[in-house]
Amino acid sequence: MARFKVYRQHDQMDCGPTCLRMIAKHYGRNYTLQTLRKKSGINREGVSLLGMSEAAEEIGFRTIGAKLSWEQLKKEAELPCVIHWGQEHFVVVYKISGQKVYIADPAKGKVVYKKDDFLQQWLSSKVDEQAAGIALLLHTTPKFYDLEGEENNELNFSRLLRYVLPYKNLMFQLALGLLVGSALQLVVPFLTQSVVDIGIQNRDLNFIYLILIAQVMLFIGRTAVEFIRSWILLHMSTRINISILSDFLIKLMKLPMAFFDTRMIGDIMQRMEDHARIQNFLTSKTLSTLFSFATLFVFAIVLAYYHMMIFTIFLVCSVLYVIWVMLFLKKRRELDYRRFGISSNDQSKVIQLVEGMQEIKLNTCEKQKRWEWERLQARLFKYKVSNLSLNQYQQAGAFFINEGKNIGITFIAAVAVVNGQLTLGAMMAVQYIIGQLNGPIEQLITFVRSAQDAHLSLERLNQIHQQEDEEPEDESFIYTLPEQRDIEIKNVSFSYPGAGNEQVLKNINMRIPEGKTTAIVGMSGSGKTTLLKLLLKFYKLDNGSIHLGNVNLSNMGHRSWRSHCGVVMQDGFIFSDSIAANIAVGEDHPDMQKMQHAVQVANIHPFIASLPLGYNTKIGSEGNSISMGQKQRILIARAVYMDPEFIFFDEATNSLDANNERAIMESLEAFFEQRTVVVVAHRLSTVKNADNIVVLSNGEIVEQGTHQELTNLEGDYFKLVKNQLELGN
Repeated sequence: MARFKVYRQHDQMDCGPTCLRMIAKHYGRNYTLQTLRKKSGINREGVSLLGMSEAAEEIGFRTIGAKLSWEQLKKEAELPCVIHWGQEHFVVVYKISGQKVYIADPAKGKVVYKKDDFLQQWLSSKVDEQAAGIALLLHTTPKFYDLEGEENNELNFSRLLRYVLPYKNLMFQLALGLLVGSALQLVVPFLTQSVVDIGIQNRDLNFIYLILIAQVMLFIGRTAVEFIRSWILLHMSTRINISILSDFLIKLMKLPMAFFDTRMIGDIMQRMEDHARIQNFLTSKTLSTLFSFATLFVFAIVLAYYHMMIFTIFLVCSVLYVIWVMLFLKKRRELDYRRFGISSNDQSKVIQLVEGMQEIKLNTCEKQKRWEWERLQARLFKYKVSNLSLNQYQQAGAFFINEGKNIGITFIAAVAVVNGQLTLGAMMAVQYIIGQLNGPIEQLITFVRSAQDAHLSLERLNQIHQQEDEEPEDESFIYTLPEQRDIEIKNVSFSYPGAGNEQVLKNINMRIPEGKTTAIVGMSGSGKTTLLKLLLKFYKLDNGSIHLGNVNLSNMGHRSWRSHCGVVMQDGFIFSDSIAANIAVGEDHPDMQKMQHAVQVANIHPFIASLPLGYNTKIGSEGNSISMGQKQRILIARAVYMDPEFIFFDEATNSLDANNERAIMESLEAFFEQRTVVVVAHRLSTVKNADNIVVLSNGEIVEQGTHQELTNLEGDYFKLVKNQLELGN
């Protein structure tokens, strides 16, 4: 049972790939979670049994998806296998012994269920009048052993040290401060003994005054050292935290759009918080522990010098204390995974409540949405109760060991004084030393917990850092446009991630001539926006190719290609910033001449001129609210400001009134001259003057031609626009 390796899921939807990872490891091959996620076609809903089957067969398993009875699972199924658990989760059954079922749950770890409890969660249907559950059986093939698997290239603590190494000088200063602080503390017990054994015994007030002055000076020195150490630590921790978060954001921004399509906002936000735990471990906890070790080492020697028996008792009890706390680390790990999942859900839900408030009020579902949030808080409360219970058990045992140690040492020290082995001053010094030694032991335990937290956070961050970049560094890309710039789409097919998903685009062949306007029309869901996203390199093609002149678009650098494209998407985003910053995105000092031209083309100059702060007016979620029409005109102005060679508009004017749309289209016609334009639209006024109109239906091109040609055909295009044209039947 102990030999079966258990991996934990990092996200809510990772249970399927994590199960495959465990089974592959069981048979001797290591695969990263990211590889299995990709092969299984994960999306926001997780993976299907079909996706898991395809991924397993790709790495060398033979799979059978089946509905099994309890007897079949126990006697005939080859274990380990994957089962569908509670109608919403995948777990691994790796052993059945009598009436007990041993499960590796990606969310909970290893769990043992009695037969009845297991069947209650697993059984979901009937086969031949017999209750059955869903299972994915996996058998190895020669291909599985022919494949090498993957090397572990995860972030680890040694790689994290690169964040600390640039501050070697500060580390030296801190170490020096630690030594000075330890030396100053070391003098205190001897001063305490001198006060009792010499000053009090000899009734020498002058000596006591002298010792008192020495203790005050030591106190001032220790305070000064601590003050300086705190400032150095703040300086280091702030810079390291910024470096870690900055690297995370750099990596996040290099990832393809497909990554964000399969991630919850809460999961990404929780990973941001994970960086704080790593930074805390690298700076304050690690350095505090070093200080504690120095103190522990020095005072342990002094304690042994005073009384070896007391030192031995302290050492044994401290080891017992550490072992007791270590026993709870596994349970802490399990609770931390629960905390991550619940907190991620909580953040996503709160963001959804705030952003969706208008729809909540329109649909009068305030109570239902509040209940959803409260149910999540109930789960969070249960986690906190479990966490508190764990801490109470741990603290109770620790308190018993600590207090027992202190009482025992006090008794032995008192006996030693009575027997003349220790002076009264030495006893007081021993009590002071014990007090100083208890602190380092506590800090050592805190360090171990912090290290565990940092390790768990690293596991979750690895899922981001192991993602393939949109522009991998080991691939060569072209960063200049070819001379001939027609766009050729050849036999392109595409489906969104998820096993069994239908193709959104099927065998698309079309040409977008340089310097001409091409319109794409069709019913909702026909694949228009998807085709536009493929032209912008948001996703990789399933089949076919897109060429820009004689260059395959897949070989063009993503950022370089998009820098030549002016884009307005249906769900374009307005930043919480000034109007000027929203139009000239990415420029610290906008060109006002270009901006004025852009707002004139977008017909939004009168609106901006009516605002007291003009271009400096803040808009977005934290600024002045604007209408959908105003938002679209700002997005159009943003695209025009770029002065691009290629323009892609996706329903860019669908929120505008007829007058604004007419004015903008007239301005845009002049702007479109000598540029390659692709327009996705429903409105005839937007597409009727296009040089070529492409009609999509169910992901396929059904018609192409000019407005007049397609109208004369009286086909799909005619049906789309006849009400707008009032052509009749």
